[in-house]
Amino acid sequence: MITPNRDDELVFLPLGGSGEIGMNFNAYGYGPPDDRKWIVVDCGVLFGRETTSPGVDLIMPDIRFLAEQRENVIAIIATHAHEDHIGAIPHLWPMLRCPIYATPFTALLIEGKLEEAGLGDKVHPKRVPLSGKLALGPFGIEFMSITHSIPEPNALAIRTPLGVVVHTGDWKIDPEPLLGELTDQNALKKLGDEGVLALVCDSTNALVAGESGSEAKVRESLTNLIGTLKGRVAVTSFASNVARLETIAKAAKSHGRQVALVGRAMHKITDAARETGYLKGFPSVIDESEAAQLPPNRVLYLCTGSQGEPRAALARIADSNHPNVSLGKGDAVIFSSRVIPGNELAIFELHNKLAGLGVELLTSEDHFVHVSGHPCRDELAEMYRWTRPQISVPVHGELRHQSEHARLARSLQVPQAIVPQNGQLIRLAPGRAGVIDEVPSGRIHMDGRVLIEEGAGLARHRRALAFAGMIAITLVVDGKGRIAAAPSIIIEGIPEPVHDAIRAALDEPIRRHNPKRGDDLRENVRRAARRAAENAWGKKPVTRVEVIEI
Repeated sequence: MITPNRDDELVFLPLGGSGEIGMNFNAYGYGPPDDRKWIVVDCGVLFGRETTSPGVDLIMPDIRFLAEQRENVIAIIATHAHEDHIGAIPHLWPMLRCPIYATPFTALLIEGKLEEAGLGDKVHPKRVPLSGKLALGPFGIEFMSITHSIPEPNALAIRTPLGVVVHTGDWKIDPEPLLGELTDQNALKKLGDEGVLALVCDSTNALVAGESGSEAKVRESLTNLIGTLKGRVAVTSFASNVARLETIAKAAKSHGRQVALVGRAMHKITDAARETGYLKGFPSVIDESEAAQLPPNRVLYLCTGSQGEPRAALARIADSNHPNVSLGKGDAVIFSSRVIPGNELAIFELHNKLAGLGVELLTSEDHFVHVSGHPCRDELAEMYRWTRPQISVPVHGELRHQSEHARLARSLQVPQAIVPQNGQLIRLAPGRAGVIDEVPSGRIHMDGRVLIEEGAGLARHRRALAFAGMIAITLVVDGKGRIAAAPSIIIEGIPEPVHDAIRAALDEPIRRHNPKRGDDLRENVRRAARRAAENAWGKKPVTRVEVIEI
């Protein structure tokens, strides 16, 4: 390891995933303030919501600060393959153009994303073996196996001349994970014995007492529950939870049911798991159309859509427009998942549609069908006992989660606890840790195939259109500015009784228009139409006026 110079600093910079759950993007910098080398840990997305960002597919961090100095960005390192940790790589990598490192399962899924984005010939993720090590400039990286809800989750030991940082990624302590490695407690304890400068740690369940629970217990409960059901059974879960998929498939087989995978993500994840050596005991699956021909008590559908995603398989089934799968009275749907905050309305609407079909709903509220992949308070305390850091840096959570995590760390005698927010540059130094600067940060939106800044206003305009509709008016004038034809009026999303009031309101500004006085015809007509709509309806529509000269 190199000897630090007097001006060298170790800094932490979250650009996504602090103050929110999702869109994780964390950078570590080393060196003097004017010449730092950087590594990026995770590069994830949030999904757009129609209520707040209509028309937006993906939301990603604004990384202009690092993009402007990309020659100093050494690598992107992915801790695991969840979308909120790797989903932005194909969109943001062109701004950084650095190597990507990940363990085999994660690397395979990243490769697929890069291929879909047309980048497969430009960058190939470098595969790191489980418990592998990397030397990247002033950083030494050690991958440590942990447990989570996807194959190959990793914590990272980030070694620098100024100390060791443990970056947990997403994790829990599962004594029986069913698939993959156990948490490498020995490696974490060894780091604690050597001395850990900072623990940058998942905060998702910092408000939840106790422990998150084991996948083995869920397997037992789900198997028993499926055995009580008589009709068709559909189970929806996070497709990335490969151990859960295996549980459901084995439970189906034990009760004489055949499994059909429904939804693109189910096929993609199971294919990747098989290719990297997982799911060796997974029962054979049948096609959706074949399953439709089986007696109801012989089929189990494993579906995407546990969060109410409108284009996912279960939403299409609930709307009765799936080409091969239908459910009705006597059938059951098991939601083997949790409600991610912000998805409540979509999920409950999905529940209501399924109930309307006569389907029985079974959720984690009334059955033991899910355990979280994130640490509860007892597990967080255990991680602190293993690593004994000088500084606690809670990430991966809303502010309330991070703040409670910091309080817990202080109660465990951690000398310093810092609650970071996106864009804050934080010095990691014993007794001197804290925010030293703020850099440009924010969000960018993937709108269809186009990347735009969050502040471009499209979401605000679309919400306005959804709330109060639109009036589009075309006026035709001659070369002298005089009205030459009756106005053309298009009214969308506005109740019919309001239309006449809008049309009548145009008579006055058109009649009074005098081009010799320099009247602003466009603005006068716009105000008249909008005022009439507000008086008749109580809402102000988006109003556009175009003037064409002939």
